[in-house]
Amino acid sequence: MSAELLVLLIVVCTALAFDFTNGFHDTANAMATSIATGALPPRRAVLLSGALNLIGAFLSVAVAATVTDGIVRLDEVSGKALLDIVFAGLVGGILWNLFTWLLGLPSSSSHALFGGLIGATVAALGWNGVVWAAGDKGVLFKIIIPALLAPVVAALVACLASGLVYRITRGSNANTVERGFRWGQIGSASLVSLAHGTNDAQKTMGIIFLALIAHGSATAGDPLPLWVITSCAIAIAAGTCLGGWRIIRTLGKGLVDIAPPQGFAAEATSGAIILTSAHFGLPLSTTQTVTGSILGSGLGRPDAEVRWAVLGRMVVAWVLTLPMAGIVGAVCWAILHGIGDTAGTLVVFGLLIAAAALIWLRSRRTAVGSRNVNDEWQGTVAPPGPTGQPGTAAESGSAERRAAAVASGPAESETAANGTG
Repeated sequence: MSAELLVLLIVVCTALAFDFTNGFHDTANAMATSIATGALPPRRAVLLSGALNLIGAFLSVAVAATVTDGIVRLDEVSGKALLDIVFAGLVGGILWNLFTWLLGLPSSSSHALFGGLIGATVAALGWNGVVWAAGDKGVLFKIIIPALLAPVVAALVACLASGLVYRITRGSNANTVERGFRWGQIGSASLVSLAHGTNDAQKTMGIIFLALIAHGSATAGDPLPLWVITSCAIAIAAGTCLGGWRIIRTLGKGLVDIAPPQGFAAEATSGAIILTSAHFGLPLSTTQTVTGSILGSGLGRPDAEVRWAVLGRMVVAWVLTLPMAGIVGAVCWAILHGIGDTAGTLVVFGLLIAAAALIWLRSRRTAVGSRNVNDEWQGTVAPPGPTGQPGTAAESGSAERRAAAVASGPAESETAANGTG
């Protein structure tokens, strides 16, 4: 195997690893509200989401063609130099995804990827290597403005939808209404999962195709290879099935207390916005759209509690995503450039594996899984149970909530029976 082919294989594997982290990092976008309300048992929810992410990845390739277009000037480099930029950017995106997952913060995987690429490009080509603002392109118009508008628009639409739902169902039997909306949540959560696969898997497809062009295995005018589409679809679906329980907990229990009508309004709003953006080839942040929808559903529900401190931590993570991923991308490019040749790629790849392992080991101290994802929110990702150990299903209030779920929901009996998903 030649050194060039080895580097390409490492870059492709790293891209698929990013796709995998995108999947488990963003599972919460589709299923957090359905899990929180008991519409779906946790394990069943993430498996359903994974299957629909897989299907969604085959529905469109419009976003794949616009991943780096109008953001970074990668057409000015080729060969190993281009592979180094792509590889460094991917490492920046992966490490930020893992770090925010450890903290239980739903940050944008898309912005982590763009941030890593921007940082690596600045390190390699200087500030002029990035399109900051030019017409309807550039970082300002393709990343910053959508990042500001997406959660606000989603919050407004979800607020109106949630308020309308409660107005229409006013005076109706509460148990009947909640049971009906739990069934509706299954459909709306499925729509978001499908939209996520359609939107987010394509970003990795575009990155792998860019690496193939840099290696000389493809040209810009070639169609996207089927193996690229298939591998990206499988990677994001596998990550989704793993279940990003820490972030599911924050979105499902930490931001607002979600009832089935709210969950349905939030998911339907998110799915419609994300699918629309995918249709027009806009790389919109799924995370920010969903978070805005959940916030709006809380604002639209009478007497709902919104935990603004939790939202504040999320916003801080959103603001830091681009620069922090960019710094990691720039540092990785500097290591690649300093060591040079294949050795630099192997060193950075080794550092990535080591950092990922450390983050995973740290996460085991406060484990979150299907058994404790719905425990009462106490202001932390993994609340202490009655024995002082992280998250147990026996925490105060859990038994009563399960009993209520069995009495009113169509799909909660499995959760109530064994305390898991």
